[in-house]
Amino acid sequence: MRTGKTVSLVLGGGGARGLAHIGVIEWLAENGFEIRSIAGSSMGALIGGVYAAGKLDVYKRWVTALDKGDVLRLLDPNLGLSGLFKGARIMDTLRGLLGECDIEDLPISFTAVATDVEEQKEVWLSRGPLFDAIRASIAVPLVFTPHRIDGRRLLDGGLVNPLPIAPTLRDRTELTIAVSLSGPAEEAPPSPPPLRLEPDAAAGHYRARIQAFIDELQDRFRSEGGEPDWSYLDIVALSMETMQNTITRLELAACAPDILITVPRDAARLFEFHRARELIELGRRKAGDALAAARGR
Repeated sequence: MRTGKTVSLVLGGGGARGLAHIGVIEWLAENGFEIRSIAGSSMGALIGGVYAAGKLDVYKRWVTALDKGDVLRLLDPNLGLSGLFKGARIMDTLRGLLGECDIEDLPISFTAVATDVEEQKEVWLSRGPLFDAIRASIAVPLVFTPHRIDGRRLLDGGLVNPLPIAPTLRDRTELTIAVSLSGPAEEAPPSPPPLRLEPDAAAGHYRARIQAFIDELQDRFRSEGGEPDWSYLDIVALSMETMQNTITRLELAACAPDILITVPRDAARLFEFHRARELIELGRRKAGDALAAARGR
């Protein structure tokens, strides 16, 4: 299907499921859609910002090469109470991989959505360093520490707007396409195996500390009896998803996009970035299905 239509693209949040956004973007580009504007929340801000900077291919090559051990090594435990991880190692890695840039210099209009909890309001970040905006938008409460911009401590955009359609309302494009990562569950996800680093004689003390930290997280808050085990991260992720699903339904009722692409909420857990290839392909498939359905209307 070749359309040549211009698009405002809205990318929702949802942890590793956000890798499906890569597949959606690729499908749109291959089928003649011209993305002129992007608004993203949380993981949607990360993928959208990387694409707006023209670096999606570089990011895709990097993320599809990650294994479980690589994902763990990107996490930098925080000793304070404001979040489990600092998030600095992830952002430093992305800066080194993709380079620094300011949002206003991007060839595509871009807005990252974050949350100012102290003021209890949504914040649109459309100027300044790209990776500062992304870091603020992905600051999942209790998982990543808040990120300070212009004196404000900001948290994950999904707290107030997990599918930020509003920043695109003034765009002069022909279509608004939104990608929600809160679609109906398709099948119950299997219980995840314990996250462990691969044995390595040269791993050293640091990797041992990281593994001990992950083990502690997975053992904390486990349920008793015959119920499935929930780790601390599972509880945080499921709580966020419950809230985000409710907000997304309200957002769609108030301001529906022209086309909605939905990714099942059980497609991946929060940190399953080692499943990148599978999730990217899922995004391509869901984009094709949604656009075919829209064409048939």
